[in-house]
Amino acid sequence: MLRNITDQDFTTLTAEGTTIIDFWAPWCGPCRMQGPIFEELAEEFDGEVEFFKMNVDEEANTAKEFGIMSIPTLLVKKDGNVVEKLVGFHDKNRLTEILNKHK
Repeated sequence: MLRNITDQDFTTLTAEGTTIIDFWAPWCGPCRMQGPIFEELAEEFDGEVEFFKMNVDEEANTAKEFGIMSIPTLLVKKDGNVVEKLVGFHDKNRLTEILNKHK
């Protein structure tokens, strides 16, 4: 399942399991390319990995906290700890490999 989250939502996310957060903005071309792949993976990894999207134009505090300077940036967290930080567009095969490594 894919959910849009806010800065406030982020502070209440569970620390258990694997999550991936897509930091993006609607005006960002690479973000628009990454979006459909992210949505596909959310369906394929349903029940194994939690998928979240955070619009950095509307929710800047979490992006600032994690030093997000470019978008898209994907953060993969395992049991509350950041285990991967991916900057820029990444294809489905690369993201699948990373998620399989951490699920």
